[in-house]
Amino acid sequence: MNDQEALQNLQSRVAFQEAAIDQLSDALARQEIELDKMSRMLHHLNQKIKELSEGQPLGENNQPPPHY
Repeated sequence: MNDQEALQNLQSRVAFQEAAIDQLSDALARQEIELDKMSRMLHHLNQKIKELSEGQPLGENNQPPPHY
């Protein structure tokens, strides 16, 4: 392998690595957005559960009173 071929091989590898890094960066950015969205949804759901269960303990003892 001569110097020209070695240089082309290295340039090809660098180009491939740059493309891979760009793809990984894009994927990470998408995941970060999705994680933020899910975090906000979880917070919202926790707030709703808290509102619905205020004053009412959750569990098996949460039965309606018997009708007389």
